[in-house]
Amino acid sequence: MSSSFGSVFKISTWGESHGVGVGVVIDGCPARVPLAVEDIQRELDRRRPGQSDIVTPRSEEDKVEILSGVLDGLTLGTPIALLVRNKDHRSSAYDEMQHTYRPSHADFCYDAKYGIRAWAGGGRASARETIARVAAGAVARAVVKALAPETDVLAWVQQVRHCVCPTKAEEVQRTVVESNIVRTADTASAEQMAQLIREARSAGDSLGGVVACTVRNTPVGLGDPVFDKLEATLAHAMMSIPACKGFEVGSGFAAAGCCGSEHNDEFYMEGERVRTRTNRSGGIQGGISNGEDINMRMAFKPTATLMIEQDTVNDARQEVKLRGKGRHDPCVLPRAVPIVEAMAWLVLCEHLLRQQSVSCMA
Repeated sequence: MSSSFGSVFKISTWGESHGVGVGVVIDGCPARVPLAVEDIQRELDRRRPGQSDIVTPRSEEDKVEILSGVLDGLTLGTPIALLVRNKDHRSSAYDEMQHTYRPSHADFCYDAKYGIRAWAGGGRASARETIARVAAGAVARAVVKALAPETDVLAWVQQVRHCVCPTKAEEVQRTVVESNIVRTADTASAEQMAQLIREARSAGDSLGGVVACTVRNTPVGLGDPVFDKLEATLAHAMMSIPACKGFEVGSGFAAAGCCGSEHNDEFYMEGERVRTRTNRSGGIQGGISNGEDINMRMAFKPTATLMIEQDTVNDARQEVKLRGKGRHDPCVLPRAVPIVEAMAWLVLCEHLLRQQSVSCMA
């Protein structure tokens, strides 16, 4: 099982939902990058459970420990190891799932592939694995900020079921996103979305939606022309997030209904800088960033665990009934926002370090 992402800035995550803890080892981080434990903890606090009445009530402080690679607030250039211990796992809630496959979960597929699975909490298939991504993303952010200080990543919940936030990407403000429990960019939409999530939870059901993300002040030249196009790496990163079922950049699927004359982004000069009058390309052309904002949208499916009875089968191949137990998010979107940002920072860091090596050889 591969649990690594990246090649120049490489992360390897480990740990199960109900194990001792989860963590990550980061290889390739440059030396002398300012990094404090508070920088990592701030992002983990945004991801952790128990933040409001619309997320899982699992009580975890998710306190990060830096085990190696940092000294006196600076990275050493050696592997960075980060650990978050599990404290509030209740494996007994999953006893029934030891032999029964939860609908739309990874249970059956893991059993079919490996012949064994960590049934308590879902093991590596649990969204708790994303703690390691968020921690690593905070380190990647520190590297990017050291090399390209103006670059910023901002994600928000754009849609919950049929409720869509109308705020345009260029108008989204972080203060608004972080001021409401849904993490959307419009106060009125936040109230509607929160109510939808509460209603779904009361009914034992769950909801899906869309997380949007914009990268502002992106350096020109990130990405490769063929297999490692910037949008391809971003798609890989985002589609690896649990529950993410769709990815688009720029105009995305809407481009299929356009003529070229409607879709092309015409160039113009703004002083010494080459700009585009529109941004249907989403900041990426030919797999390489053009300096405009990178705009992405990720579709997330409804949480698979439902507190209502469903048909399923067990590992004895018998058809049975199963009702969800344990503590789960009725909608993953509010906590997916920092995960999306973390994966974007990891991709930017990877390509920025690659571009540095190209520039040095030029």
